[in-house]
Amino acid sequence: MFLEELQNIAEQSNIKFSDEQLKKYEHFYNLVVEWNKKFNLTAITEPRDFAIKHIIDSITFWNEDKLSDVEKIIDVGTGAGFPGIPIKIYKPEIKITLLDSLAKRVKFLMTAIDELDLKNISAVHSRAEDAAHNPQFRENFDVAVSRAVAKLNILAEYCMPFVKVKGFFIALKGANIEEELNESKNAVKILGGSEIENVSIKLLNGDSRNLIYIKKMSKTQNKYPRKAGTPEKKPLQ
Repeated sequence: MFLEELQNIAEQSNIKFSDEQLKKYEHFYNLVVEWNKKFNLTAITEPRDFAIKHIIDSITFWNEDKLSDVEKIIDVGTGAGFPGIPIKIYKPEIKITLLDSLAKRVKFLMTAIDELDLKNISAVHSRAEDAAHNPQFRENFDVAVSRAVAKLNILAEYCMPFVKVKGFFIALKGANIEEELNESKNAVKILGGSEIENVSIKLLNGDSRNLIYIKKMSKTQNKYPRKAGTPEKKPLQ
């Protein structure tokens, strides 16, 4: 059922998946549904919704013109592995780091990586505010991507310290974000980012999405991100 839905949706979206990719996506779907019985990974488990809102939505940010040279991506606040695992299956040559602050989710991610036999992908248990000050991760990625629900000025402080100069911070956001974009312009500048580029798209179910691309133009000051909790309590203005 899920496999048929994903095949149909991919075809309608002009996306080509190999048989191996389709099998991995199906296996991933089954794992999420199975683990979802133990603890809440996602409210979206119906096959068509999962295919559109979790698989297709997760790879919408991939822009070949912008990202053709990308080798390393960090998915910040990955949750059940979105968008990191779908993009890994779609672009297996890219090295992926999945970052999440909840140990249960990281345990699931490690199981998924193992069962799907994915290579050059790791799951890290840490808050973004801590990991971004670790030399192993700081300014070490071509792209930091996040589908987290935090406002863009908060999300930028979490994500941009991970990005190399000339790399990208990419946020996958929902509809109606004009005010959020305006509130984030100065924060993005403080963190070393360029002008905010917004690409609006619609998924097959009619949902609107905004793909935010911010190029890193200069190093992020060492004081960012601030200590855990501060970005949310006192967002950069």
